Amino acid sequence: MMEKTRRLTKADDFLAVRRMGRSYSDRLLVLLALQNAVDNTRVGLSVSRRVGNAVQRNRIKRMLREVFRGSVLIQGWDLVVIARQDAVKVDFIKLNASATTLLKRAGVLLS
Repeated sequence: MMEKTRRLTKADDFLAVRRMGRSYSDRLLVLLALQNAVDNTRVGLSVSRRVGNAVQRNRIKRMLREVFRGSVLIQGWDLVVIARQDAVKVDFIKLNASATTLLKRAGVLLS
């Protein structure tokens, strides 16, 4: 599990990133990125009911948490990751590749 300091938890924070953040997307995911005033990067996940049932949504969230656990990110960003319906159909390797590509495009991935 990600530490609480690395998670977006408040609705106002999600809303600020959605309104003012820059968007990057592909077939599987949408990444919204906004610089923050805190010392670390915080990540929020959004998986809608349209994506699938509870089991499928939780599986996607677990895989995305694992992607961010292994990523070295530049500090000072708020990130919101929104899963699209096609994310249910892919395995961890493809989801990891998609998220990594979007993080590189956003300029928040160190390596």
